[in-house]
Amino acid sequence: MSIIDTFDDQSEAVVNPGHIAKPVENFPETLVVTFKAQITDIVKANYTPEEIQHLFASFRLPIYKFRYKGHPLGLYMTVVGGAATVALMEEALAMGAKRVLIFGACGVLDGRLTAGRFILPTAAYRDEGTSYHYMPASDFVDVPTAKRMGEIFGELDIPFVFGKTWTTDAFYRETRNNVERRKREGCIAVDMECASVMAAGRFRNVPVYQFLYAEDSLDGETWDARTMGSVPPSDNEKYLRIALETAIRL
Repeated sequence: MSIIDTFDDQSEAVVNPGHIAKPVENFPETLVVTFKAQITDIVKANYTPEEIQHLFASFRLPIYKFRYKGHPLGLYMTVVGGAATVALMEEALAMGAKRVLIFGACGVLDGRLTAGRFILPTAAYRDEGTSYHYMPASDFVDVPTAKRMGEIFGELDIPFVFGKTWTTDAFYRETRNNVERRKREGCIAVDMECASVMAAGRFRNVPVYQFLYAEDSLDGETWDARTMGSVPPSDNEKYLRIALETAIRL
C-alpha cells in the first residue's frame, strides 16, 4: 500500500483531537500562528496577553489571548514541519478556533525574489506525508484563501507575489534535480507546512490563511542563506504587524 492510498474517509479516526483538547470558554475565533519565539516575545512585551491554554509537543506551547485594535486574537508558536503543525492546529480547533493565519519564512526557487519578499501561496506541491491523510492523492493542493489574502495585502499596500510553493518534509533532501522539477511545475518557493495545513483545513472545513516571506535561495549553483538565521528584530516586528493587521480583516 502506497502513501498515496492512505486517505480514508470511510471510517473514524481512532484518536480524535477532542480526546486530547477540550473546548475553552471564550476562546479566540481567529488564531495567529508563528514559528518564532521572537514573535511571541514581541506580543508579550506589547499587548499584555493572557495565557489561556497550552499545546503539548514534547514541551509546553502556550496559547495567548490579547486584543489588537479592539479585536480579540489568539496566538501560539508552532514547530517546523507539516505533521506537527497540523496536529497542534487540530488541537487549537478543538478548543474553539474558527480560522487560522499561519506565517513564516520560506526558501525561494527564483533568485529574483529578494530576501523579505512576501509570497502568497496559491497551491502547494505535496512532497510530504500529512496531506495524504486529509485528502485524496494529487500533485498539488489548492489554497482557497489566497484570493482573500491578496485583497488584504492590497488594502494594506504591501507588495507581494502569488505563486505555487513546494512543501517538503525533508529539509536536507532538497536535491538539485527536485529543485529543477518543481521550478518547471511553476513553484517559486519551498516550505515545510503549506500542503499539510491546507489539506487539514479542507478536511475540517476551516479556513486556513498563509503568507510567506523569503529568506534563503535555492536558485543557483550553490545555496545562498541570505537572511536565514539573521533576521533583524525590526523585520520580526514588521512581520507580526502585518499578521495582526491581516488577522483582524479575516
